[in-house]
Amino acid sequence: MFIMTEINNMKKTLFILLLFVPLCVSNFDGQTTSQTISVDGLKESTTVRRDARSIPYINAKNDADLYFAQGYVTASDRLWQMDLYRRVARGETAELFGKTVLDEDKRWRKFGFSKIAEESLPYLSPELKAALENYARGVNAYISTLKNDTLPIEFKILQYTPREWRTTDTIVIGKILADALSTTWQLELIRASLVNSPKEKVADLYNWVTPYDVLLFGKDTERLTTETLRRGNSGSEPRAVEYGFPHGEIATFMERAYAEEQIRKSSLERIGFYAEELAASNNWVISGKRTVDGKPILANDPHLRASAPGIWYLSHLSTPTMRVSGVTFPGVPGIVLGHNESIAWGATNVGPDVQDLYHETFNAEGKYKTPNGWEIPVIRKEEIKVRANPLKPETETVSLEIEETRNGVIFLEETGKKFALKWTARDPKNGEFGAFFDLNRAKDWSGFKNALKTYGGATQNFVYADVKGNIGWYAAGRIPLRKTGEGALPYDGATNDGEWTGYVPFEDLPNLYNPAEGFIVTANQRIIGTNYKYFGAMSRGAAPPWRARRIYDLLKAKSKVSMNDVRDVQHDSFNIPISNLSREIVKLEAASPETLVVLRGWDGRMTADSKGAVLANEIRNCLANRITGENKPFPVGAIREYILWRAVEQKSARWLPKEFSDYSAFFKACDADTRKSLADPKRLGMDETKWVWGNLFKSRFPHPLAAATWIGAQFATPNVGIDGSGQTPNVGSGVSMQLIASPGNWDVTRHVIPLGQSGDPKSLHYKDQFDAWRTGAPQIFPFSKTAVEKASKEILVMTPK
Repeated sequence: MFIMTEINNMKKTLFILLLFVPLCVSNFDGQTTSQTISVDGLKESTTVRRDARSIPYINAKNDADLYFAQGYVTASDRLWQMDLYRRVARGETAELFGKTVLDEDKRWRKFGFSKIAEESLPYLSPELKAALENYARGVNAYISTLKNDTLPIEFKILQYTPREWRTTDTIVIGKILADALSTTWQLELIRASLVNSPKEKVADLYNWVTPYDVLLFGKDTERLTTETLRRGNSGSEPRAVEYGFPHGEIATFMERAYAEEQIRKSSLERIGFYAEELAASNNWVISGKRTVDGKPILANDPHLRASAPGIWYLSHLSTPTMRVSGVTFPGVPGIVLGHNESIAWGATNVGPDVQDLYHETFNAEGKYKTPNGWEIPVIRKEEIKVRANPLKPETETVSLEIEETRNGVIFLEETGKKFALKWTARDPKNGEFGAFFDLNRAKDWSGFKNALKTYGGATQNFVYADVKGNIGWYAAGRIPLRKTGEGALPYDGATNDGEWTGYVPFEDLPNLYNPAEGFIVTANQRIIGTNYKYFGAMSRGAAPPWRARRIYDLLKAKSKVSMNDVRDVQHDSFNIPISNLSREIVKLEAASPETLVVLRGWDGRMTADSKGAVLANEIRNCLANRITGENKPFPVGAIREYILWRAVEQKSARWLPKEFSDYSAFFKACDADTRKSLADPKRLGMDETKWVWGNLFKSRFPHPLAAATWIGAQFATPNVGIDGSGQTPNVGSGVSMQLIASPGNWDVTRHVIPLGQSGDPKSLHYKDQFDAWRTGAPQIFPFSKTAVEKASKEILVMTPK
């Protein structure tokens, strides 16, 4: 009855929203509409313009009003998403969704981010703290306008109201990013699980050097030994069995680690922040010497698991002393990625090792062993509210006790053994957003670097371009230095071997400024050579080189690059490893005649209408699965992305499954398996005209409530075949936004998100940007005062009450 009532009330809800939030009104006659409202909390009059995509352009006379208005406006579009973000990071989603997400909440509670956010407040600059406070005041001013019938639909469906926004709510959102982009502890257990595997195979897995690499800093100057590759450059870490892994017991811990990863994945996917294997994003900068108009170009497209609404919110902010535009996360003031009047910047993930596991020895009295004797762990008690029925707001309380040692929180516990987790994100001094506050105001390379010195979030490849024609890149973040080794394997918590002695000095972090080649490309690849001082810790989470190599080759091939060329690179779907595999199959004639005909005519592109893309990709997956089956405990993802291409190119006998005499026989068997699998009625069926990539690779932007019976359909988003894949510059639905900026040509900046600005499924701006995002049709994001005024479709004047 409640749900039907809410559906019937939608017209009334939208009418009331027109009264309280004129920003959501769509303009049908092409004329600019204007309205004035009085808002308690403003110092002076503030103007909010909206363009045809409903992007807000906020002009305030001072910073306090600017961030107040940004909080108010963002909440008017994305309030429930903001509330969900803070609940995820604080471990409070079971209060909405019930027992099915209780394990997710328990995981987040272990980290203790609510307390850490409070502890971080003294380390914020006064300016940033003021921005957070003013933003929170703006959010709360909007919340105060809401009545039961004007609440966003998700609140009504779940039958609750939003509590006040706090400054620490913004801070905990930063910890979601840290979890998405800097979770590396599983790699330690994987290495430990391979201790007794054949050394030659371990060496293959950890052989970072490939002919496809796109290095930016340092050189590959040595052939690393198997043990060095496995442990890091120092090669000084003791074997994993010294950390409590008797023979065979590691398998149990790997199962536990897999279960933990599934909990993490479920939590992050719900809000669009899951980044598989930390691979997230492309960016590049091109010097004016290599562009058509002589001005530099910066491009950025972050890759994270898709969601509705998307994780980014487009905004333009201006005061008498600052003008900046780009995207931010709902709940975060300022601009995270974009440009101001002087510089543009973008970011991709680096993936260094910023987490360590410590095997803690506990005695019968509950004390744990340290170099100075036995100590009592800190016990933290948490109470989690859990809905018994998702359609009723009543809750019960589940208690949770969390132990913490000097090394960190007890994160893994199995077969009587406990492992503590140390992580940069749990240090209150490591803030995620202070650097972006300063980047919004940076004027040049020096200001850019000074801003990044304060950055404590997941380590990023920050690219840079300015109006004077300079380009640059800096890999910034906090990368721990250990007393012994580089954290490649779990440490013995009873010793000081794993003590963190500091961080890699900012001056030693890899960077480039106006390189001779005239452009810089990062796509999560290994960015540093083996001679880099901190090679092991820096490269541990690097992605395969495929995207970076393809982008590099496309840019290198053009002497003069235009913005359309950059757009085409962002949408490129040529797959290097799968194309190479396809050519090898054709060369050996190692498939059925029907498959060979298709592969001979395939251009290597993962386009929605391609049959070759389907066959080659399926064969590749089959090859990886069969190799993994004979090489446990090697993970299938590692075999597929890091081993298979090399095994195929080198016809490596050690990776060839024993049942096959050669790779031709192996390919033929997988071709047969592929054709049988695709013909299954549960997949694509017997009709081979349906065997096209777009029937397997589709746009998918799930809303957290989309699967709910009766009410989920209203949150539907386009589900159509699209181009791209995990190994191409275009990764499909994971492209969370696309930015192309040319410093000095700010009014031709192109910036698009996959769906739209609004989180309201009934809004015209819920998914109005999808077609442009999918096709690459230019979406101009005007910047100058004149251009903004010309693009305005709605004007809201907010005056002090």
